[in-house]
Amino acid sequence: MRLYMLYLGTMQPGNIPVPGYLIQTDEGINILVDTGWPRSFVDAPVNPPGLTVEILPEDTVTARLDAIGLRPADISYLICTHLDEDHSGNHDLFSNAELIIQKQHYELARSGHPRFKANRKSWDHPSLRYRLIEGDYELLPGVILLETSGHVPGHQSLLVRLSETGNVLLAADAVMHHSMADAATRQMYITDMDDVVVE
Repeated sequence: MRLYMLYLGTMQPGNIPVPGYLIQTDEGINILVDTGWPRSFVDAPVNPPGLTVEILPEDTVTARLDAIGLRPADISYLICTHLDEDHSGNHDLFSNAELIIQKQHYELARSGHPRFKANRKSWDHPSLRYRLIEGDYELLPGVILLETSGHVPGHQSLLVRLSETGNVLLAADAVMHHSMADAATRQMYITDMDDVVVE
């Protein structure tokens, strides 16, 4: 199995990278993790309060995939860690893939919660097929989804078991920075909302 980090732009201040990931299994299955800010931000970024988004043409998810010889049609699974703007801006390009998301998070986003409204045309496109899961879930051998609510309800991270490197945890926004690795001392931000209930 191979794991690629896809650099999908930067947020300022702080040079905060926006990552995506590609997992390729030994059987040739391609698994994409998140799709970054909307591709339209290359020419016309819409900056959230307090941030400046920087995306070059080569930072789009399609350009990053092309650099390793892949097209959107080659992706079998799209793992949705969550549907914030910087993670779900290009989901609509992956209609051949099955999108894997925590049921709790999908229902919250579909309920009309304003936080997930900006990219709704992308992540709620009628051509997309979602698999709703609940809790920890082994998608394929060596690719384990972990329910990690806290940043948002139903946030998920991934544990990837690589034969040569060992286990790699893709925490997404459960741990956005190494300073947040200790749950006892982790600073809570306005974007952390694990107390929302969907009825």
